[in-house]
Amino acid sequence: MALRTDVRRLGMRMKLTICVPVYNEAKALTGVLQDLRALFSEAQIIVVDDGSTDGTQELLKSVAGIRVIQHERNRGYGAAIKSALRQTSGDYFAWFDGDGQHRVEDLEKVVTTLVENDFDACIGMRGKDSDFVWNRIAGKWLLSFVAEWIAGQGIPDLNSGLRCFRSSVLKRHVHLLPDGFSASTTSTMLMIKRQYRLKWVPITTRKRAGQSSVRVIRDGFQGLALLIRIFVLFESFRFFFVLSAIQIIPAGIYGTWRAITHRLGFPTFAAMVMISGILTFFIGIVCDQITALRKERFE
Repeated sequence: MALRTDVRRLGMRMKLTICVPVYNEAKALTGVLQDLRALFSEAQIIVVDDGSTDGTQELLKSVAGIRVIQHERNRGYGAAIKSALRQTSGDYFAWFDGDGQHRVEDLEKVVTTLVENDFDACIGMRGKDSDFVWNRIAGKWLLSFVAEWIAGQGIPDLNSGLRCFRSSVLKRHVHLLPDGFSASTTSTMLMIKRQYRLKWVPITTRKRAGQSSVRVIRDGFQGLALLIRIFVLFESFRFFFVLSAIQIIPAGIYGTWRAITHRLGFPTFAAMVMISGILTFFIGIVCDQITALRKERFE
């Protein structure tokens, strides 16, 4: 009850925008919006209908006190987030999934923690009692492993769908957020790598209503692409250095061995591979400078 009082008191001196990205979430959406409006009566609630085909658009017309952004086609989770972010003028920006898995009291904790402690971002950290989709655990573990290696620290919850940011901070990097589900992962890495004040807040998720739009095989390939994207975006020099080393070292050893044992000079194939590795190394230097400019352009 104390947290609820805090949120309403804080609402008098802050402008909070809550983004609810939805795609075929009609089964749970009414209850989600009722809970949000009851607790966050002073916040701006933006629902982004990302091309739903299950009657979500008609349902939203009957709900008062919210703002609706309509995508004519399904553009992706991150695209919905960016559409809402570009339309808000609030001091704080939160996103809250519309599938019923999140609890408004957890959003309350996240928002209160951010505002009262002047953090740049707060992310919900799902506990062991939260609902999990077991067939995604292996992929999420691999993604988390790579992300933690890149970040150089542990990450309690890489892609939680409940989080709140200082709007001015997130808007600086909106151009780096992808259109798909990896927007959560990318925003987490941005907060860590750019050394913003980030706080993890324990939350509990419930079983979602309806069927998830995530597809294991399709999104598995997207997950592999995301690993490469995160690597190149945040550690581009390290990525290309590893690629160049994989080419230069074996080719150099093999070519030297052949040249010494056969006394016919350095083999052409080994030389070609070494040259490819050297070019990859210099591409990494250029790419590192480009990504640095992209990340720092709006800071």
